[in-house]
Amino acid sequence: MSKPISEEEYKKRLTARIKGWITGEKDPYLGNMELQAGKEPAMDEEKRRSHQKDHEKVLDRVYDRKKNKMYRFFLHFYKITAVACCIAMVTILLAAVSYLPPVGNSRNPGNNEVAEKYIEDGLQDTGAVNIVTGMILDYRAFDTFGESNVLFIATCTVLILMRNDKKKGKGSAEEEEKRDSYYEPKSDTILQKIAFVLVPIIMIFGIYVVLNGHLSPGGGFSGGAIMGAGLILYLNAFGFEKTERFFTEKTYKCISFCALSFYCLAKSYSFYTGAHHLESGIPLGTPGAIISSGLILPLNICVGLVVACTMYAFFAMFRKGGF
Repeated sequence: MSKPISEEEYKKRLTARIKGWITGEKDPYLGNMELQAGKEPAMDEEKRRSHQKDHEKVLDRVYDRKKNKMYRFFLHFYKITAVACCIAMVTILLAAVSYLPPVGNSRNPGNNEVAEKYIEDGLQDTGAVNIVTGMILDYRAFDTFGESNVLFIATCTVLILMRNDKKKGKGSAEEEEKRDSYYEPKSDTILQKIAFVLVPIIMIFGIYVVLNGHLSPGGGFSGGAIMGAGLILYLNAFGFEKTERFFTEKTYKCISFCALSFYCLAKSYSFYTGAHHLESGIPLGTPGAIISSGLILPLNICVGLVVACTMYAFFAMFRKGGF
């Protein structure tokens, strides 16, 4: 059994591990054995057991698991808390389900005055022929704004988790960029010719779906998904070098920031005037016309831009670890 480490040494090693997590450096206490992609080092059963024992010794030296009361308390507390949270969540869900009214009851929430309000007064209040669009971008616009923010925050989170900002050396962002260039499409004539024909059609159809969201089924989410798919097809056909001529990390940030900011300011103004019974001054236009429904059309455009950029950003980051 290895000699237990002191409290000061434990804190020193823990600080080194945390610093390593932040900077991306390797843990100096866990060895320096590199594995080939998708392969494990060849070893027989005896060597494997020896390796496992060495690993246990390293853990004992770093954590002092048998004598470190705080570490043992954390492990037990973590397990007990996880089980307690699961039990509490299941209990709450079962209790909520038990209070649901029977299916088909006339007093169900789905048959109350809210749905009647949307159906009967939706066209007059919002100017949108599509009742669903009027509901999500007018009556419940802040909820949709939250969903758009979720997409942006999710992208930022994935970017943080997959970041590789090492300046130089093996595993650096520059080295990965060079390695990734080997997988760029070179002369895939079939894919490139098909993309040459389909990408403009996909983008135009996506724009049509976004701009007609207040008149027919569609809107920002579905139209943005179509445009995002078009960008991804273009990327797969022509590679990052050509795609980054018009869409880079800076482009994504500018579009997302401007779209979310306009959405927030526009609906804040609309809700402020509505809450104080003031005239907003935003005309609803003629129902059925392309320029109508007040703020719904520009809000649909904002949502479509955020969704399209997010789809492409996710694909680009998972494709090569960043833009």
